[in-house]
This record gives sequence, structure tokens and C-alpha cells, in this order.
Amino acid sequence: MDIQFTPAEQAFREEVRTFLRDKLPADIATRGRHGKRFNKEDQVTWMRLLNERGWLAASWPVEFGGTGWGAVEKHIFEEECAAFGAPWVVPFGVNMVAPVIIKFGTPEQQARFLPRILSSEDWWCQGYSEPGAGSDLAAVKTRAVRDGDHYVVNGQKTWTTLAHYADWIFCLVRTDPEAQQQRGISFLLIDMKTPGITVRPIITLDGEHEVNEVFFDNVRVPVENLVGEENKGWTCAKYLLTHERTSIAGIGQARQMLGRLKHIASQEQRDGLPLIDDIQLRMQIVELEIQLMAIEMSNLRIVAAARDGGVPGTESSFLKIKGSEIRQTITYLMSKVLGPYAMPFIEEELGYGKQEDLYREYSATPASQYLDMRKTSVYGGSNEIQKNIIAKMILEL
Repeated sequence: MDIQFTPAEQAFREEVRTFLRDKLPADIATRGRHGKRFNKEDQVTWMRLLNERGWLAASWPVEFGGTGWGAVEKHIFEEECAAFGAPWVVPFGVNMVAPVIIKFGTPEQQARFLPRILSSEDWWCQGYSEPGAGSDLAAVKTRAVRDGDHYVVNGQKTWTTLAHYADWIFCLVRTDPEAQQQRGISFLLIDMKTPGITVRPIITLDGEHEVNEVFFDNVRVPVENLVGEENKGWTCAKYLLTHERTSIAGIGQARQMLGRLKHIASQEQRDGLPLIDDIQLRMQIVELEIQLMAIEMSNLRIVAAARDGGVPGTESSFLKIKGSEIRQTITYLMSKVLGPYAMPFIEEELGYGKQEDLYREYSATPASQYLDMRKTSVYGGSNEIQKNIIAKMILEL
């Protein structure tokens, strides 16, 4: 299997780099390179720039406005965007619900929803997890009862990312409570402005408002918003999860984070010597770099197989586990390198010494980043679940 990039793929990489240099706004790129959070305006600005170039919908067929890229081109694009500090493409519309609508939706649904996803007029969120159904999605209890030409939805979703911004939510709902778990689920598209929907914030460990609880109280949803067949929404759900986990290893992000860690460690001094000269820290960084190289090679093998017509399988579980562990370790080491300057503080009270400048320039909120990275081993299927998949599918335990 050839994992080397072809001349055409190398030329594509240069095309992507040129676009990023010319079009990515400098203030947004600076925030990205320094590990700061992007706001909604940053994300919308970048997605619209990508759409103008025809590069927003990397996974869509060309006839629906997609790029027509293969797995290798998508890998290169994501890698270069991370290196330049570009915002992440909010996945819920472009990379999650849109492929489901393209695969299972009616022509009317495709014409109605896809253009507004491309233009960023509609923001979407994902209504999967519930208080009693996280990794075990088949246990969802939110009910949708048919009432004429509507479904009446009652229940609760939780950990709903960016629901406070969303115009629409795609939901797994139970339409047949008597059927076996997977067989009684349907896939509904719900307008967030519908009466009966309440969004309540969940403030996470890092002090941010990113996720929410969403409550449905007799919410009436037109039957025309059902995607696929009633009670067969699990097929849509599985298809969507393959798109969600495509880049879950976060290799580009990890490389950018590791580069920032190495730079700070080379600038920060203790006892007159750069921290990077500390043998224990140096060995930890070297080990991380080796692990990152190994996971990247594994990812390239999967990409190369996809280029040759293969389909990613259990390998994605390995990538998910190691990718989350690497990013968590990087933020842990970042906090060790910065010491007390990694902690949150009131910026107005700072002086202008070297340590504070390092903090401001290279690591906006190390403590927040450390806490934020704890979730990477949980979302998209917890690492424990991924290990069960590996044991069942590969080790046959």
C-alpha cells in the first residue's frame, strides 16, 4: 500500500496553503494559532469564505455543491487548516445532517435544507444524547407520536453542542416504544423556533457555555421533516456517525498544540536554563511526538486504503483513543510548563513581565484548554466503548 503523496496531491497541498495565506483573516488565524476559542462570527466568516471557494462541503457529491475530493484531499485540507490556525468547520450541518439528507432525504428536503447549510443561513445542532442514553444511543426515550400530519415530540436531549445558536436540530426520537431498541427509532428535523422547545445552558469545567440541555414539550413537527422511513432512523444514525468520526483523532490540532508546547518550553527558563533542556520534560515531548507520528502513519494508511476503495473499520477506534490521549497529555504538559501562569486570572491585574507575555501570546487559557480536552475521550463514543469495539471486532473476545 502506497502512503506517499502523489505529485498531484502535493500540488493540491500548495493550492490549499495559498488559499489560506490569501483568504484566512489574520485576526482569526492569530486566535487559532494561540489556542483561543473562536466565536460564532469567526466560524461563519470562515465557512462563508470556504463556500465562496467551493471548499466548504468536502464530503458532499459535486452535484449538491460538494468538492468531489477523495479521502486524501480531505486529509490534506484538514491538516493545512489546523497548521494555519483556521476555525473548525461547525460539523453538525455540513458534515453530519447534510450527508444524511443527501443519502436518505427526499428531493424536496435536499432542495430545502442543503443550500441554506452551504450559505450558513441555518445552523444545526445534534439531538442524540439524553440523560439515560449517551454511548448507548439505542436507549433514547424522547417520544414522537403521530398526530395527523405532525409528530408530537416530548422528551429531553443533553450535551447538545451550540444549541443556543442553532436554527435547527436533527433528533433521534422513539416512534415505536414496543419495538426492539434500534427498530423503533426515527430521524426528525426540528425547527428550534417551534413552540415548546426550551434550551438551558450547561457550563462546563472550563467555565464555557458550549453545551446545553434541550427540552421538548408537546412540540409539533411536520411529518415532511421525517428523514428516511419511520422506525428506521437507526440506519440514518449509523451513517451519520461514520461522518462524525472521520477526523476524530484530531491529528492536525495535536500537531499545532505540540508545536506551541515546544516553543513555550524553549522560551521559558528555570534556574537559568530553558525548560526544554530538562531531560524528563524532553523525554515526555519526544514520546508524544513519536506517538503523534505513529498515529499519523496509521491515519495515512486508512486514507490510502480509502483512496483505493477501502472502507474504514475498527481502525477508527484506535485513532479515536490515541488521538484523545495525545491531546490530553499535551495540555497537561502545557500546564506543567507554565506553572502558576496556567491558572485563570484577572487580566487587568497582570503586570507586563516576561511570564505574562508568554501566557498572552502563546496560550490563552491553558487551564481551560486542559479541562476542555477532558471531553475528547468521552464524545463520539467514549474510549471505553471504543476498546470494547476493538475487543469484539479484532480480538474476538
